[in-house]
Amino acid sequence: MTTTTIAGHEVEVNEEGFLTQPDQWSEDLAPELAKLIGIDPLTDKHWELIRFLRTDHAAMGETATLRRVSTQTGTAVKDLFVLFPGKPAKKMAYVSGLPKPKGCV
Repeated sequence: MTTTTIAGHEVEVNEEGFLTQPDQWSEDLAPELAKLIGIDPLTDKHWELIRFLRTDHAAMGETATLRRVSTQTGTAVKDLFVLFPGKPAKKMAYVSGLPKPKGCV
């Protein structure tokens, strides 16, 4: 684990840059994390998904899969790929300050 500073906040991250302590995340970190992976700006739809992931993680104890995000938010998987290009589940978790979903490489 490494400590780094993002948006003026000291946070602990793993070797891939994911926050290791979800409680260190705040909404002012999300835009900075998004910029680090090429997503700028965050739209209202991004925020809807980020807030869903945070709430779902608190309730379920794990990061939601792409399928769960799609079915629970009514967002088509193809739209998730547009909002978070390449690896949407991994990128949504990263911006949300959560661990990668299980099965995500």
